[in-house]
Parts: sequence; C-alpha cells; structure tokens
Amino acid sequence: MKSLSTSDHWITDLQDNLSRVSSAPGVYLMKDSLGNILYSGKAQNLKKRLASYFGKTGISDIKTSVLIDKIFNFETIITASEKEALILESNLIKRYKPRYNVVLKDDKRYPSLRLDVEHPYPKLSIVRKIKKDGALYFGPYSSAQAVRETLKIINKTFKLRKCSDREFKTRTRPCLNCQMQGCLAPCCREVDKKIYDEMVKEVVLFLKGRTPELIRKVKKDMVVAAEAQDFERAAVLRDKMFSLERTVEKQVAVSTDFKDRDVIAIARSSEIFVVTIFYVRGGFLLGTRNFYFSETMSNDEEILGVFIRQYYEKAHFIPKEILLSKRLEDSGLIEEWLRNLKGEKVVILRPHRGEKASLLNMAVQNAEKSLKDKLSAIAGELETLTRLQKRLNLARLPMRIECFDNSNLSGTEPVAGMVVFENGKSKKSAYRKYKIKTVIQPDDYAYMDEVLRRRYGKGEKSKPFPDLLMVDGGKGQLNIAVAVIKNLNLEKEFEIIGIAKKDIKKGEDQDKIYKPGRVNPINFGHEGNLLLFLQKIRDETHRFAIAFQRKRRKMKSLRSALDEVPGIGKKRKETLLTHFESIKGIRSATLEELSTVPGINRRIAAIIKKQLSLSG
Repeated sequence: MKSLSTSDHWITDLQDNLSRVSSAPGVYLMKDSLGNILYSGKAQNLKKRLASYFGKTGISDIKTSVLIDKIFNFETIITASEKEALILESNLIKRYKPRYNVVLKDDKRYPSLRLDVEHPYPKLSIVRKIKKDGALYFGPYSSAQAVRETLKIINKTFKLRKCSDREFKTRTRPCLNCQMQGCLAPCCREVDKKIYDEMVKEVVLFLKGRTPELIRKVKKDMVVAAEAQDFERAAVLRDKMFSLERTVEKQVAVSTDFKDRDVIAIARSSEIFVVTIFYVRGGFLLGTRNFYFSETMSNDEEILGVFIRQYYEKAHFIPKEILLSKRLEDSGLIEEWLRNLKGEKVVILRPHRGEKASLLNMAVQNAEKSLKDKLSAIAGELETLTRLQKRLNLARLPMRIECFDNSNLSGTEPVAGMVVFENGKSKKSAYRKYKIKTVIQPDDYAYMDEVLRRRYGKGEKSKPFPDLLMVDGGKGQLNIAVAVIKNLNLEKEFEIIGIAKKDIKKGEDQDKIYKPGRVNPINFGHEGNLLLFLQKIRDETHRFAIAFQRKRRKMKSLRSALDEVPGIGKKRKETLLTHFESIKGIRSATLEELSTVPGINRRIAAIIKKQLSLSG
C-alpha cells in the first residue's frame, strides 16, 4: 500500500479496499503501518461489518474512533461458514494477542484445589496451574484466603490424608493429624479402600456445591448407623452433618430450582471495562470473580462472546445454563461450541423477568460496583504519581518506574535484579534478573555499571524506557547511573534518582532520596507517603535480587554435591533436583524411590546413596 501523506488519502485507500471486500462470512485483521495486527474480528458479512468502521457514516463512539485512527490497512480471510469464522477468529487471537482484542490471561496466579483421583488414597492440594493429568480441579478461587478457608472446612469435616506422596510412601507411624482424629492415616494403617473412596465422593460433592445433597446423604447414613446401634459412628455422622449445615448457613441461596449456572455481566467506562461472573451451584452463590480489560474496539456483545469462548475453553467445569447481561447475535453458534466442549447441551439466556432476571441484575450491580472501585483506585494511583512528579520536580509523569539492586554474599555469586512498577503497581512480567558476567572482583559500583549498560545499551531493543530510574545505594550508585546513562546518550529519555537507607548513627529517622546535581536529599515534608511508595519499590527490588542470589547459591551447592557422584551428568542432576527438590530430599530417599526417577537405575541409585552419605 502507498505511504500516507494526508488523512484524506488514508481514508480513500481504506474505502477503496472496502469496495473490494466480499459479503461472505470470514475474519478481518486490522493492522498498523508496521504490519502489526491491532484487532481481529469475525463477521457473517465481512463487507457490512467493515463498513461500520470505515464507511462514510463511520462510528459514533469517540474512543473507538481514536483507535480506528491507528489502523493503516486491513485484510480479510473468507471462510465457508460463520462457525468456521468463529473458530478461526479464536485461533488468531490466541496466536497474535492483538492489542485491541479481549485477551484473557491464564489463571496461574489464581489458586485451585487439586484432587488426584488416580492415587489409591487421594489428597487435596493447592495449586496455581491446572494440568490435563487426570486429576480433578476445583476453582480457580478468587484469592489464596478463599481457597485456604475452603480447605480448612474440608479438613475439619473429612479425614483425607494431608501428607505428600513422598511422605505417604516412607511414613512408618501416624502423624499428629491422625492423633487429632483428622486423618485415617492410610500411609501406615490398613484403611478400607471403599470407606476412603466414599469419603472422596463426599468431598467432591461438597466442592461441586452439592452441600444440601451431601447433608441428606450423611443424615441417611446416620439414621442407618443408629438403627444398627452403631452409636459411635452415628455420633461422628451427626457432627459431620452439623458442620455441613453451618457451612450452608453461610452460603447465599439465589434460586429455588437448585440448578448450576454461571451469571455473566459487563460494565464499562471510557477507560476500562469489567466482566463479572457469579458461580451458582445447586441454587447457592459459591463465589464471584472480576476480569478487567482496557482498550478494545469491540462492543459489549462482541466482548462477551469472545470472553465466553476464551474462558470456557480452559474451564474445568461448564454449567448447563449461562445467563448474560447482553444478548449475543451468534449465541446459537457459541451454544453449539460449548456443547462440543461439555458433551451435552448448554443454554445461553438473557432473562427479562422472574428469579433469573433478579439474579442477573445482582450480577450487573456487582459489575458496576467493581468498575467504580477500579476507577477510584486508578484515580488514586494517578494522584499519587502526580504528587510524586511535583515533589521530585520531574519533567514527565512517572508512569513506569524501574529500580535496580545488587546482591552477593562476600563477593560470591553476584547478581542484580530489576523491578518495574507501572501505573503505581508492580508489573512482575517485566522484572529482570542479571548474573554479573564481566566483574571479577567484588565491586558494587562495577556491578551497577554492567547491569545498566546491559539494560539500556541495546538501542531500540532496550525500549520501553522508564519514565523514572531508581537505583538502590545512595549517591555513589546514583553517580554511576548518571555516568552510564550519559555515556549512552539517554539523558533526555528518562530521569534518575537514588535511594539510601537512613543512618541511625547520624540521627537520621528516614530513608533519603537523592537527585543528580543536588547535595541534600529531597525533603518530603507532610507527603511522607510518597517516600513510603518509593521505599516499597526499593524493598521489592531488594527482595527480588536477594531471592535470585539465594537460588543461585543453593543450586551451586546442590550441583557441587552431585558433581562428586560418578555417572551423574547435567541431565541426571536436573532430573534429580526437580524430582526431590533438595539435596536433603535426595539423601533421605530410599533406593526404590531413587530407582523410579527417569534415567536412574538401581546400580546408579546405590552409587548416589553411597556418595551422598560420605559427603553428608
């Protein structure tokens, strides 16, 4: 396509392209001047859909108009049907992750409960990654506190084992959990498999939200035990029933038909939008989650359609009914797609009256409240950054702050860590670890010099640059940073400050912030919370660097111990450390346990045991 000279030329080119677009179903890709895909969408009629963006009438939404101005060109892919377009659009979004599409992040940071039903005596564990390993998963839960609370209730009510699989194999006597009547101790006692399996089924019912059904079952078993004059078992079942009833009392009943359903609502502003899900199981509201997004060219209906496809593609449970706050134009296609995933019929509804409508209204109200809270939080963060800009006399708002810190132990295994805060919040995906490569003698200044050159000395590849660079270590490290940035000709790209700990011996009562060319530290006066904010960034960087340094030392000590074992190469070392997690775990493992590790036979296991016992 020709290079752009005026906006009129740009519009004409797009409209010329539009005149050649087919009216068939398919997918369209919108690109910027560098060929990057900004947005991907599907349409039953490509020509009609694209005309809504680039036609003469255009679009009325101001924000979308601004986003449209960033589009240089588009291309289309014709499909045989709208169903194929639906699938292709999903694949393209997953592949390219376009900036202005709804892209649902994975659930690694949300905890779930895992029940390994393939083990003879399953246990519940908290995990942050759902795998296709045959186990049952429940969640994800909205917070670590929520999942711990659920696990606490289960541990009090049921007697599943608590020990790890490795402890289960090696334990010879019951643990404290068994002595406190909290575990049947199948690790070292004969436990009837049928009894344990029945307990596992009850736990599954509880985690699926079938607590009323479980209470009826326990009550029935209690009556049977009482009639058989097994009063001890009847008393245990009675206590279990009371415990479950107390749990139900805390749950909110939201429907009288006792069905499973998800309720999904959307609320949006000009800056962001939020999608809220209510999880209703057996008529009870078990939990809720909010998903936040920004910058999209989709309308509410398109957002919900894409969200549903991305969310349920990874979900371990799909209810038979989904309530939405907006009616989807392709709800039939999405229902068919969900049916293929679940293996049975799934219905998408937009109720207008009755109990379901009330439930949906409640979800909408929660979405609107979450949006309001999020906007207030963003405004608060922006206000903090604005005050920080003024107090530090910065040329620009410090939307992105990068902070560096070194860590070593008596000069050994020197490393550095970089932490990034964007919009006042830590952005862990942008954190970076550095192993010192060029400095032989212990020298903190030389460490900082090397790391800053590696971070900012790659030209365009070093972008994005921060708005504010902070180094830990006071004036000395600040001077090093200034010299490096000046040498790289980046003085105009961002500003630099240094942070130093207070010197109690000199009577100092707070940490100090230094700027280049200024002798005295900055006085924060009544705005001590700004100093606390910078200290928070420094402390996070310190933690990150130290954690990396400790990990390096630990891995070095582990590898050095295994280096003494004949026949153990790099691959076997990594396999052993991954399997047993520590040198202590390897030492305490039996020959049989070592022999089960891939690549380790009984002869090599015996050599490992002998060598580690000598070095221990």
